[in-house]
Amino acid sequence: MTARQLIFTALLAAGLWAPTAAQVNYSVDSMRVANAEWSIDTLEGFYLKRYHFGEGALFCSAQHLFVIEIPAQSHRRLAFVCDSTLTEVSSLAERCGAYAAVNGSFFDMDAGNPVCYLRIDGIQVGENTPAATDSVNRKYYQHATLALRNGRPRLAVPDSNRLWEERLTDSNIMTAGPMLLRHGALVPQRDDRSFVTHRHNRTALGLKPDGTTLLVVADGRFKHQAEGLSLTELELVMRWLGCSEAINLDGGGSCTMYVQGKPHGGVVNYPSDNRTHDHEGQRPVSNAILVL
Repeated sequence: MTARQLIFTALLAAGLWAPTAAQVNYSVDSMRVANAEWSIDTLEGFYLKRYHFGEGALFCSAQHLFVIEIPAQSHRRLAFVCDSTLTEVSSLAERCGAYAAVNGSFFDMDAGNPVCYLRIDGIQVGENTPAATDSVNRKYYQHATLALRNGRPRLAVPDSNRLWEERLTDSNIMTAGPMLLRHGALVPQRDDRSFVTHRHNRTALGLKPDGTTLLVVADGRFKHQAEGLSLTELELVMRWLGCSEAINLDGGGSCTMYVQGKPHGGVVNYPSDNRTHDHEGQRPVSNAILVL
């Protein structure tokens, strides 16, 4: 770790660094997340949790968080799905008979193909597109890998080889990133990219030490209602939710959480692609993570 990263981590842990001009008291924010009176739906093998932090309540902003929590002992399993044409998360989930789903990894919005490595049931359907200006030949959002073993997620950090995933033996692999938490520690993020420092809708997957899996969506792009998170804020939220490992997935207008049987066609969050604070703004995506 560089000296700059060590200073960043120390300031972040002490609550002395903030992504905006206003100083944020992270200890207060962490307590607000921990003490929030979440709306909890107990479903078959998992929970749906929702909470709206009003204007200024979290990171001096309004935030709307949605969490699918799958206990370690649950019989529910995760799976990946990818379509040859861009399709809404709810449609992908319904087609596969999934109980729940979130959007997956990054994709080309024009060509419709994944731009990160993706393997489903042993078949490679996506590759890491090269980064022309990156010395390690990986784009910033290709620096974390999610593998499913018997439907259970495991996270790994690839090396600098763009083809690193091809050596893995798992049948289901999804690369995204960056990594947010590793072995319980915050992963220092770059401060020279708006993808990292600006607030956007975010989707993430996290693992608790006991094996519980969290799928998390933070809405964004709705001023005074849901302003979205920077990656630094997202990793803090994932740690406050109890995760020791966490990966960032595709975000922005792609962010969608679907739960079978819920109103609005199962879309429980407020996707932003129609720029209206309702449940109708799903963006068609290339791939998704399913709860079966």
